[in-house]
Amino acid sequence: MRYILIFWALPMSLIWGWYFLSFNDINFGFVMLTRQMHDLVFEIYGQILGIEPSALPPLLVRACVVDTFILLAILAFRRRRAIRAWIAERRGGRTTRARMPSAAPEAGRAPLAG
Repeated sequence: MRYILIFWALPMSLIWGWYFLSFNDINFGFVMLTRQMHDLVFEIYGQILGIEPSALPPLLVRACVVDTFILLAILAFRRRRAIRAWIAERRGGRTTRARMPSAAPEAGRAPLAG
């Protein structure tokens, strides 16, 4: 599972690092990090896919979110026994509150002096 997380986190950090550095034109002297290269890459992908280049970043975000949820679901499924034990421990360790008595005076009790 460690390798799956590594092979998920590495591409995610690379793509989002490149995206935000090139989007903000923080290039450190590298041509790949310039805004012109950013626009060119999205223009090429837009032409390949047949959609507007401005529609690609939301699609990229959506794809990364879906991939992340799939990976977390796989991780949760693999560790379901530990998660279930953790939830049971948290529920068992917490004391339940007693029911609050009703506001109506009980029979046989003297009303408050007021």
